[in-house]
Amino acid sequence: MSTALDGRVIVVTGASQGLGAEVAKTYARAGATVVLIARHQKKLEAVYDDIVAAGGAEPFAVRFDLLPAEDKDFDQLAETVLQAAGRVDGMVHCASYFNALSPLAFQTVDEWVNQYRINTVAPMALTRAFFPALKAAPDASVLFVGETHSETPQAYWGGFGASKAALNYLAKVLADEWTQYPHLRANVLVPGAIHSPQRIKSHPGEARHERKELDAVAPEFVYWMSGESRGRSGEIVYL
Repeated sequence: MSTALDGRVIVVTGASQGLGAEVAKTYARAGATVVLIARHQKKLEAVYDDIVAAGGAEPFAVRFDLLPAEDKDFDQLAETVLQAAGRVDGMVHCASYFNALSPLAFQTVDEWVNQYRINTVAPMALTRAFFPALKAAPDASVLFVGETHSETPQAYWGGFGASKAALNYLAKVLADEWTQYPHLRANVLVPGAIHSPQRIKSHPGEARHERKELDAVAPEFVYWMSGESRGRSGEIVYL
């Protein structure tokens, strides 16, 4: 069992299923205390139980819906987490909103707004709310989960691809602003074709062997969260 994250408190959004759940469990195995954030209570509790059963540090589980949240809600969430955990050393933004693949002619304003709301606005708001804690940490990393179509536009990916392209921009802006804080870093990790609920929805005809298993990519998140990646910021990394 790795000890790369011993003593760190890491916030993981979208932690109730898919990549978010796998990353949270992997971080717990690497010694971190994980703050699980998701909107599905029962799935959240299942991930919590898995971490405890595997001998990891007892995590914190917070049911929180990113979609309707406003500034005050994000600020209150940060305050609640800090009161409970005492510190925050990093964040991984795994939460994602994917509607469906369709021509732009069929996509609606609500679909675009919801995808931007979860995929771009919520990561910004959460990172801003936790910034004082991240700045106070001796070494802190913020990771955003990217998507290949954010850099390679393709038909039917409209709102989702655009929201992920904006996420890349957000990460690079943060990295540039944080050059005055050498202990802070922000990077985008692009997992590619993985066996996740979102991939199954977007590629229903794809065979499982055509996707990477979640446990094949989750260890990469440990490196980018640990002190080993210090000094690397503003990168878009394909796993």
